[in-house]
Amino acid sequence: MRLDKFVCKSTALNRQQALLAITAGELTVNGKVAFDAGMQVHESNCIELGGRLLVLRPFRYLLLNKPMDTLCSNVDGDYPSIFNLIDVPNPHELHIAGRLDADTTGLVLITDDGRWSFNVFNPKYHCQKVYRVRLRNSIEGERKGEIDRQLVARFEQGLQLPGETKPTLPATLVYVSDHEVLLTIGEGRYHQVKRMFATVGNRVKALHRERVGNIQCDVASGAWRYLSDDEVTGFGFSPLSELDGQI
Repeated sequence: MRLDKFVCKSTALNRQQALLAITAGELTVNGKVAFDAGMQVHESNCIELGGRLLVLRPFRYLLLNKPMDTLCSNVDGDYPSIFNLIDVPNPHELHIAGRLDADTTGLVLITDDGRWSFNVFNPKYHCQKVYRVRLRNSIEGERKGEIDRQLVARFEQGLQLPGETKPTLPATLVYVSDHEVLLTIGEGRYHQVKRMFATVGNRVKALHRERVGNIQCDVASGAWRYLSDDEVTGFGFSPLSELDGQI
């Protein structure tokens, strides 16, 4: 984590005030005066401001059920930011993990723990994400009430998307109705779900993310809650286990 960010997350100082304190030589890291606001520090370092030991505030982990026509952004744009829906102290310290398009709804994770969010969506962990997909064309096979088995096989084998050098990882389709499926994928390429169905000659009309790993979208549209400890640690890695000293 940058030194100036560490100061902001362990005091009431804003970024400008933290910079002033650092350039004035008021910060020490492991007993040495630190003048570089961008130097990387870690919770295990002894960081003091005016002789007072600084301790990071606990990280926060939130789940939001993103409504239609909202932006996964910290500021408003063509649509309002999802941060308008969250009432927490210091919202500027939070960032969005696993952004969704404006026209996509469902589970969004919000946190101030950069290492945790990086790992949740790190391709090497293949975190499973479940989407409810409403399609333009029917996906029924020869028997009514059953999904097209050839379509299932193509998704399981991986699809070669236009402009990509490697096929997608195996994905799972579960039949809901003739125009709706649950899609489970373990990666997150650009517009991946929409591009996958376009590749097989279909079109996504509505898209909703229902689950990320062990975390289920269980609140009403536009509502949010804090994650439980089990949800935070349920991805198979500790929030502090990777990217030591970097956020």
